[in-house]
Amino acid sequence: MIKVKDIASAMEQWAPLAWQESYDNAGLLVGDKNQEVSGILVSLDCTEEVIEEAKAKNCNMIIAHHPIIFKGLKSLTGKNYVEKTVISAIKNDIILYASHTNLDHAPKGVSYHLAQKFGIKGQVLSPVKENLKKLSFFVPRENAESVRMALNSAGAGQIGNYDNCSFTSEGIGRFTPNQEANPHIGKALKAEEVEEMKVEVILPSHKEAEILQTLFTAHPYEEVSYFIQKLDNTWNEVGAGYIGELEKEISEADFLQMIKQKLGIQNFRHSPKTGKKIKKIAFCGGAGSFLIQKAKAAGADAYITGDIKYHEFFDAENQIILVDVGHYESEVMIKDAICEYLSNIFCNFAVLKSETNTNPINFA
Repeated sequence: MIKVKDIASAMEQWAPLAWQESYDNAGLLVGDKNQEVSGILVSLDCTEEVIEEAKAKNCNMIIAHHPIIFKGLKSLTGKNYVEKTVISAIKNDIILYASHTNLDHAPKGVSYHLAQKFGIKGQVLSPVKENLKKLSFFVPRENAESVRMALNSAGAGQIGNYDNCSFTSEGIGRFTPNQEANPHIGKALKAEEVEEMKVEVILPSHKEAEILQTLFTAHPYEEVSYFIQKLDNTWNEVGAGYIGELEKEISEADFLQMIKQKLGIQNFRHSPKTGKKIKKIAFCGGAGSFLIQKAKAAGADAYITGDIKYHEFFDAENQIILVDVGHYESEVMIKDAICEYLSNIFCNFAVLKSETNTNPINFA
């Protein structure tokens, strides 16, 4: 029996809620975390039409990229589409879950999958900072390996494509247990010297509590000597946007045709052509004008995103082609990625892609 909390936990392994922006509202929005799930419908947005589709397909959980409840609700009277959608979900006992800016920032998140449409593999355009910490602790030599492995299993010691990363140095630990102590080594009121290892590992800030609990459980000492430092390091796998290169440079005209072909669209806006070849391309699914300067600084020949304002197109300054393909068009492919991710975890369970076009923008 698969419950809402199981699905939420799987999604948050990929895109922890701690990675969402402060203004966001990702996570479980409507429903009981202990409710059994009959099926999942994955959509970019949640609307009344999507609720009806979920009912028709016997899916009692909807996972959307955009949170239907974004700003605070002060009433549920059905006066707008947000309230109508939430009321419909509650009446039909349908769970609503959103994975938004946390999924934008996640490894292989929204911008990564936009780049995959163009066959590009690269790296995060704007990695996050101050989301990593260093844990240092002291442990008897004979226990160092088991404690280290327990911490690795809890999520410590991962650096990029490398797991089980740590640094160990040797030394002598000194302590005197008092009368109330129950020491693993030594006796009360007797000074002890023990060959110890100092172990240092990197950990994600959002996993600090879990990793510390693992340390306390795995460590043999009654009182564990440890300290944590906040790091200024960039976390290159987590952040906004994506950038990489085509195998071969192409003309601007071919590049613009490529966009139509790869994204299946005919209409989009772009800044003036620069007269240069296109090879390095930056991406950001959704509203990405905040990364224009980052894309330019990274040497991108073009930047594909959505929601660029009129005056922001001037920021191209003949250095880059800014391409606004539309908010919906730059993110809709994440539906396939979510479906594939959850289907691989929950085998023989219905994870369906919504067929409802929720794009509110039309062209005459």
